[in-house]
Amino acid sequence: MKTLVTIGRGGTGKSSFTSLIAKAFIEAGASPLLLVDADPDQNLAEMLGVDLNEAGKATLADLIVDTFIQKGGTTVGVSPTDRMESSIWAKGLYEGADFDFISVGTKWVEGCYCMPNSALKAALEHLTKNYQYVIIDSPAGLEHLNRRIASKVNDIFEMLDHSKKSIDHAKRAYRIAKEVDMEFDNFYLVGGYRFPDEYASKAEKELDFKYVGKILADEKVDDYVLTGKSLLELPSDNIAFTSVKAIMNATGYIQQ
Repeated sequence: MKTLVTIGRGGTGKSSFTSLIAKAFIEAGASPLLLVDADPDQNLAEMLGVDLNEAGKATLADLIVDTFIQKGGTTVGVSPTDRMESSIWAKGLYEGADFDFISVGTKWVEGCYCMPNSALKAALEHLTKNYQYVIIDSPAGLEHLNRRIASKVNDIFEMLDHSKKSIDHAKRAYRIAKEVDMEFDNFYLVGGYRFPDEYASKAEKELDFKYVGKILADEKVDDYVLTGKSLLELPSDNIAFTSVKAIMNATGYIQQ
């Protein structure tokens, strides 16, 4: 099992990139595949054509509240981790034809939430072992990812836009990853559709991370996102999609 994480400032295209990575793996026949939306904006489901409400599924945050707050789950009898894992399988996991999907959600109560968070993390670590690839669309800060989902990943993809703040974000994200003792193999840089081509070598030199390519701008992708159509339905020769396949080829995940 390998875990890939996309990060970056808001609006850099993390969710689109995550969706197109999934499409690349699906077309390459890589399965089973788990997509995780850890971003509070929760855009990934729509880009994948997933409607959790229609499917009768809940976010992981909702399941935590239901299990440990509303129903008073304790450490007596069934362990907290087992409670969470059974809840995720039954109520939180969307199972599709080509991939499975879960959303972390945003409903967290105030005060110490150490035991439920720990149970969630342990349950997810066990659950994700069932997949060949786990792809996580994360919020800007990696501390959220480390605390609630996984402390060991394979590759982190930092999305860059045309701003100094984007470079600063990459530096901060790398620092946070080290501070929270997150284990990872590679920290890659990916240019968003607005990232200037001529800045690639400059960003690579300044950050000392490998730049693996840019997602090309495409009106059809914009149209799909605006109308709520799944990016998985894009034509295989779409230029944004083929640019993502080139990135996945450069990082050794798929062959072109």
